[in-house]
Amino acid sequence: MNMQTLPGLFVSHGSPMLAIHPEQVGPALQRLSLNLPKPHAIIVMSAHWESEALEVSTATRPETWHDFRGFPAELYQLRYPAPGHPVLAEEILQRLAEAGFNAHAHSTRPRDHGVWMPLLHMYPEADIPVLEISLPMSMSAQEIYRIGQTLAPLREQQILLIGSGSITHNLAELSWQGQHSDVPHWASTFRNEVVRKLSHSDFEAVLDWPSLPYLQRNHPTLEHFAPLFFAMGTGPRFSLVHSSFTMGALGMDIYRFD
Repeated sequence: MNMQTLPGLFVSHGSPMLAIHPEQVGPALQRLSLNLPKPHAIIVMSAHWESEALEVSTATRPETWHDFRGFPAELYQLRYPAPGHPVLAEEILQRLAEAGFNAHAHSTRPRDHGVWMPLLHMYPEADIPVLEISLPMSMSAQEIYRIGQTLAPLREQQILLIGSGSITHNLAELSWQGQHSDVPHWASTFRNEVVRKLSHSDFEAVLDWPSLPYLQRNHPTLEHFAPLFFAMGTGPRFSLVHSSFTMGALGMDIYRFD
């Protein structure tokens, strides 16, 4: 079988409402998937599976988890019934162990919206096996980057690696009324600086996240930024797939790493 190499991606998954109102990012995700060879499997590190230790979902048929409250009823009807991939999960656990990571199997973890939200737009048929790995919050940016590097060879087996988070994520600062409110200076400055550093292959500067401008304002907690470190590890060549903001300060960027 002739395998094609897929990129690694960083996807800003936004609000759960994107499932119903895709705005600009839904079509961008759809276009991206149409431009790629169809993956044999997809591996996602999501901001919504924070853990102590590194964990890998080994479930055969993970449930769709509606891990949010107070949204319209139709959102809770959505399912993303893609199968899991226990065999690939074992291979991942093996690769991580060989790289010196202490990783654990998790057989009952449901799929959070950081996984199914972007995939609804990319692969709506839900016919590709999807596997989730956790975001170990005890790890440094460099270690999360190294997880990406450890799994990067899987790209050559036509496996798609995704870090799912958000380039900016301060829910307290969003304008929930206006989808297209003005983007605040602190949000655009942060986003532009990250893109500038990635464009110049200065990955070290991004991994040194405390030095980024307005970090605290864009990421009061780090879990939506950290999946970017994983995506960066999957490939050295950065390209910008999509950039937009919604609700003022919520960055919806998509980055590709080859």
